Amino acid sequence: MAHTKILLFVESRYKVNRKRIKQAVLQILAGQGLVQETEISIAIVGDRKMRELNKKYRNLDKTSNVLSFPITEGEDMRLPREVLRLGDVVISYPEVIREAAAENMLVDDRIDELVSHGVLHLLGIHH
Repeated sequence: MAHTKILLFVESRYKVNRKRIKQAVLQILAGQGLVQETEISIAIVGDRKMRELNKKYRNLDKTSNVLSFPITEGEDMRLPREVLRLGDVVISYPEVIREAAAENMLVDDRIDELVSHGVLHLLGIHH
């Protein structure tokens, strides 16, 4: 597999396993057979930031667990380019905590699920 650049932004008050998040991204990309050089951004934010993004881009005044922002909205993702810039996945850490507790699962496992879900959306794969 070609080099994948993963830009990871985590608000300082949140403790996440950065290595595990990067591993989750790489697994999804490998599973989808992506072989070209790729760049993706993952952000772990709070509810206030997530609510702002939902309000601005989805006209919803609420938080959510994950949002995906493809850079090439509407374009064919498989067009040949030097570097495939997939876009951004934004995850609300407080929402992850609530969902992990409600589903009796580890926070890192829930983050893995949301990272996978978000990356698949960036690749144009929806549920």
